[in-house]
Amino acid sequence: MPKRNYVSSARAVAAAETRERIIAAGARLLRKDASIANFSLDLVAKAAGVTRLTVYNQFGSRRGLLEAVFDDIARQGGLFELTDTMAMADPRAALDRVVEIFCAFWGHDPAIGGLNQAIATDPEFGEALIERNERRRELLTALLSRIAGKSAAKRAVRDAADLIFVLTSYPTFAALSPQRSAGEICSLLQAACHAAVDVIAQNERKK
Repeated sequence: MPKRNYVSSARAVAAAETRERIIAAGARLLRKDASIANFSLDLVAKAAGVTRLTVYNQFGSRRGLLEAVFDDIARQGGLFELTDTMAMADPRAALDRVVEIFCAFWGHDPAIGGLNQAIATDPEFGEALIERNERRRELLTALLSRIAGKSAAKRAVRDAADLIFVLTSYPTFAALSPQRSAGEICSLLQAACHAAVDVIAQNERKK
Protein backbone atom coordinates (compact mmCIF):
# COMPACT_ATOMS: atom_id res chain seq x y z
CA MET A 1 0.00 0.00 0.00
CA PRO A 2 2.70 2.59 0.81
CA LYS A 3 4.38 1.89 -2.54
CA ARG A 4 1.10 2.50 -4.38
CA ASN A 5 0.62 5.81 -2.57
CA TYR A 6 4.13 6.85 -3.55
CA VAL A 7 3.53 6.01 -7.21
CA SER A 8 0.22 7.90 -7.17
CA SER A 9 1.89 10.94 -5.58
CA ALA A 10 4.72 10.87 -8.12
CA ARG A 11 2.21 10.77 -10.96
CA ALA A 12 0.31 13.72 -9.50
CA VAL A 13 3.51 15.74 -9.26
CA ALA A 14 4.46 14.84 -12.84
CA ALA A 15 0.98 15.80 -14.08
CA ALA A 16 1.17 19.15 -12.28
CA GLU A 17 4.59 19.84 -13.76
CA THR A 18 3.32 18.97 -17.24
CA ARG A 19 0.33 21.27 -16.75
CA GLU A 20 2.60 24.15 -15.71
CA ARG A 21 4.84 23.55 -18.72
CA ILE A 22 1.88 23.63 -21.09
CA ILE A 23 0.54 26.85 -19.55
CA ALA A 24 3.98 28.47 -19.79
CA ALA A 25 4.24 27.40 -23.45
CA GLY A 26 0.81 28.89 -24.15
CA ALA A 27 1.80 32.19 -22.58
CA ARG A 28 5.04 32.27 -24.58
CA LEU A 29 3.11 31.71 -27.78
CA LEU A 30 0.79 34.62 -27.02
CA ARG A 31 3.75 36.87 -26.22
CA LYS A 32 5.53 35.92 -29.40
CA ASP A 33 2.61 36.56 -31.75
CA ALA A 34 0.86 39.23 -29.63
CA SER A 35 -2.28 37.70 -31.08
CA ILE A 36 -4.69 34.89 -30.38
CA ALA A 37 -5.23 34.07 -34.05
CA ASN A 38 -2.52 31.38 -34.23
CA PHE A 39 -3.16 29.95 -30.77
CA SER A 40 -4.03 26.24 -31.04
CA LEU A 41 -3.71 23.05 -29.02
CA ASP A 42 -1.33 21.66 -31.65
CA LEU A 43 1.05 24.63 -31.52
CA VAL A 44 1.04 24.78 -27.73
CA ALA A 45 1.65 21.04 -27.51
CA LYS A 46 4.62 21.36 -29.85
CA ALA A 47 6.02 24.29 -27.86
CA ALA A 48 5.61 22.37 -24.59
CA GLY A 49 7.14 19.18 -25.97
CA VAL A 50 4.02 17.07 -25.38
CA THR A 51 1.31 15.54 -27.52
CA ARG A 52 -1.93 17.26 -28.46
CA LEU A 53 -3.77 14.55 -26.54
CA THR A 54 -1.86 15.45 -23.39
CA VAL A 55 -2.93 19.08 -23.73
CA TYR A 56 -6.51 18.03 -24.38
CA ASN A 57 -6.55 15.70 -21.38
CA GLN A 58 -5.26 18.48 -19.15
CA PHE A 59 -7.54 21.31 -20.31
CA GLY A 60 -10.37 19.77 -22.33
CA SER A 61 -10.48 22.46 -25.00
CA ARG A 62 -8.77 25.52 -26.45
CA ARG A 63 -10.93 27.71 -24.24
CA GLY A 64 -9.95 25.70 -21.17
CA LEU A 65 -6.29 26.17 -22.00
CA LEU A 66 -6.71 29.90 -22.63
CA GLU A 67 -8.51 30.33 -19.32
CA ALA A 68 -5.71 28.48 -17.53
CA VAL A 69 -3.12 30.74 -19.19
CA PHE A 70 -5.12 33.81 -18.19
CA ASP A 71 -5.46 32.59 -14.59
CA ASP A 72 -1.71 32.02 -14.37
CA ILE A 73 -0.95 35.47 -15.79
CA ALA A 74 -3.52 36.98 -13.41
CA ARG A 75 -1.87 35.29 -10.45
CA GLN A 76 1.61 36.42 -11.46
CA GLY A 77 0.32 39.92 -12.21
CA GLY A 78 -1.22 40.38 -8.77
CA LEU A 79 -4.84 40.36 -9.88
CA PHE A 80 -5.81 38.03 -7.06
CA GLU A 81 -5.01 40.86 -4.63
CA LEU A 82 -8.35 42.42 -5.59
CA THR A 83 -10.06 40.29 -2.95
CA ASP A 84 -8.20 42.20 -0.24
CA THR A 85 -9.54 45.57 -1.42
CA MET A 86 -13.04 44.75 -0.23
CA ALA A 87 -11.72 44.41 3.33
CA MET A 88 -10.23 47.92 3.33
CA ALA A 89 -11.97 50.27 5.75
CA ASP A 90 -11.82 53.29 3.40
CA PRO A 91 -13.69 52.54 0.15
CA ARG A 92 -12.05 55.51 -1.62
CA ALA A 93 -8.62 54.14 -0.78
CA ALA A 94 -9.86 50.74 -1.93
CA LEU A 95 -10.90 52.23 -5.27
CA ASP A 96 -7.46 53.78 -5.70
CA ARG A 97 -5.95 50.38 -4.95
CA VAL A 98 -8.17 48.70 -7.55
CA VAL A 99 -6.92 51.15 -10.17
CA GLU A 100 -3.31 50.47 -9.12
CA ILE A 101 -3.80 46.71 -9.36
CA PHE A 102 -5.31 46.86 -12.84
CA CYS A 103 -2.72 49.30 -14.18
CA ALA A 104 0.04 47.01 -12.92
CA PHE A 105 -1.73 43.97 -14.35
CA TRP A 106 -2.45 45.38 -17.81
CA GLY A 107 1.18 46.39 -18.19
CA HIS A 108 2.59 43.24 -16.63
CA ASP A 109 2.70 40.82 -19.55
CA PRO A 110 2.61 41.25 -23.36
CA ALA A 111 0.41 38.14 -23.57
CA ILE A 112 -2.46 40.12 -22.04
CA GLY A 113 -2.89 42.06 -25.27
CA GLY A 114 -3.33 38.86 -27.24
CA LEU A 115 -5.80 37.49 -24.73
CA ASN A 116 -7.90 40.66 -24.85
CA GLN A 117 -8.12 40.44 -28.62
CA ALA A 118 -10.25 37.36 -28.12
CA ILE A 119 -13.29 39.46 -27.25
CA ALA A 120 -13.47 40.57 -30.88
CA THR A 121 -11.82 37.66 -32.69
CA ASP A 122 -12.64 34.52 -30.73
CA PRO A 123 -16.30 34.26 -29.66
CA GLU A 124 -15.77 31.22 -27.42
CA PHE A 125 -12.95 32.62 -25.29
CA GLY A 126 -14.24 36.16 -25.73
CA GLU A 127 -17.34 35.13 -23.82
CA ALA A 128 -15.15 33.94 -20.94
CA LEU A 129 -13.27 37.24 -20.89
CA ILE A 130 -16.49 39.23 -20.86
CA GLU A 131 -17.62 37.20 -17.84
CA ARG A 132 -14.33 38.00 -16.09
CA ASN A 133 -14.68 41.69 -16.92
CA GLU A 134 -18.15 41.72 -15.42
CA ARG A 135 -16.61 40.69 -12.10
CA ARG A 136 -14.61 43.93 -12.26
CA ARG A 137 -17.83 45.88 -12.81
CA GLU A 138 -19.43 44.13 -9.82
CA LEU A 139 -16.42 44.97 -7.63
CA LEU A 140 -16.53 48.61 -8.69
CA THR A 141 -20.28 48.83 -8.09
CA ALA A 142 -19.84 47.43 -4.58
CA LEU A 143 -17.11 49.95 -3.75
CA LEU A 144 -19.05 52.88 -5.19
CA SER A 145 -22.14 51.86 -3.22
CA ARG A 146 -20.06 52.04 -0.05
CA ILE A 147 -18.63 55.43 -1.03
CA ALA A 148 -21.99 56.93 -1.99
CA GLY A 149 -23.93 55.59 0.97
CA LYS A 150 -27.39 54.08 1.20
CA SER A 151 -29.17 57.29 0.22
CA ALA A 152 -27.46 57.59 -3.16
CA ALA A 153 -29.54 56.99 -6.27
CA LYS A 154 -28.88 53.57 -7.79
CA ARG A 155 -28.76 55.11 -11.27
CA ALA A 156 -25.98 57.49 -10.23
CA VAL A 157 -23.95 54.65 -8.72
CA ARG A 158 -24.48 52.51 -11.80
CA ASP A 159 -23.44 55.33 -14.16
CA ALA A 160 -20.28 55.98 -12.16
CA ALA A 161 -19.49 52.26 -12.03
CA ASP A 162 -19.91 51.95 -15.80
CA LEU A 163 -17.63 54.94 -16.38
CA ILE A 164 -14.92 53.63 -14.06
CA PHE A 165 -15.33 50.18 -15.61
CA VAL A 166 -14.30 51.70 -18.94
CA LEU A 167 -11.48 53.71 -17.36
CA THR A 168 -9.97 50.60 -15.78
CA SER A 169 -10.24 48.43 -18.91
CA TYR A 170 -7.35 47.10 -20.97
CA PRO A 171 -8.30 49.10 -24.11
CA THR A 172 -8.12 52.33 -22.08
CA PHE A 173 -4.74 51.37 -20.64
CA ALA A 174 -3.43 50.38 -24.08
CA ALA A 175 -4.64 53.65 -25.62
CA LEU A 176 -2.83 55.69 -22.95
CA SER A 177 0.35 53.63 -22.69
CA PRO A 178 2.36 54.65 -25.79
CA GLN A 179 3.27 58.02 -24.27
CA ARG A 180 2.99 57.29 -20.54
CA SER A 181 4.44 54.96 -17.93
CA ALA A 182 2.17 52.62 -15.99
CA GLY A 183 2.55 54.91 -12.96
CA GLU A 184 1.51 57.97 -14.95
CA ILE A 185 -1.50 56.14 -16.35
CA CYS A 186 -2.46 55.05 -12.85
CA SER A 187 -2.37 58.61 -11.51
CA LEU A 188 -4.39 59.87 -14.46
CA LEU A 189 -7.04 57.19 -14.08
CA GLN A 190 -7.26 57.66 -10.32
CA ALA A 191 -7.94 61.37 -10.85
CA ALA A 192 -10.63 60.55 -13.39
CA CYS A 193 -12.20 58.02 -11.00
CA HIS A 194 -12.18 60.61 -8.20
CA ALA A 195 -14.06 62.98 -10.51
CA ALA A 196 -16.67 60.31 -11.26
CA VAL A 197 -17.14 59.68 -7.54
CA ASP A 198 -17.41 63.42 -6.82
CA VAL A 199 -20.31 63.68 -9.27
CA ILE A 200 -22.31 61.28 -7.07
CA ALA A 201 -21.47 63.35 -3.99
CA GLN A 202 -22.49 66.59 -5.72
CA ASN A 203 -25.82 65.12 -6.77
CA GLU A 204 -26.46 63.98 -3.21
CA ARG A 205 -25.81 67.50 -1.87
CA LYS A 206 -28.32 68.96 -4.34
CA LYS A 207 -31.15 66.82 -2.98
